[in-house]
Amino acid sequence: MQLPPQVTPRAFARLAEINAGGGAKALRVAVEGGGCSGFQYDIRLDDPAPDDLVLEAQGQKVLVDPVSLPFLQNAVIDFSEELIGARFVIENPNASSSCGCGTSFSL
Repeated sequence: MQLPPQVTPRAFARLAEINAGGGAKALRVAVEGGGCSGFQYDIRLDDPAPDDLVLEAQGQKVLVDPVSLPFLQNAVIDFSEELIGARFVIENPNASSSCGCGTSFSL
């Protein structure tokens, strides 16, 4: 069963921290061709477009465009803080492999 991506409370909380500095941008999660494994994630602050899927909680928005949506079905968007750094991460069950950087994957 195909479900839209889910966003963890931790990811929404980090987005709220980012937006607390002024400006209320949404977090866009997109999939583009490229990267060392064939596809790569593009994660950035952006404004909603009319055809975006909008996932909303804690007064924050995460956007997924209709082209990226099939690649992100059943995925989980999270925020991770590790010794190597803090970043938004995608746990994607559709990816058959990914590279060490965590932003590139293949289907």
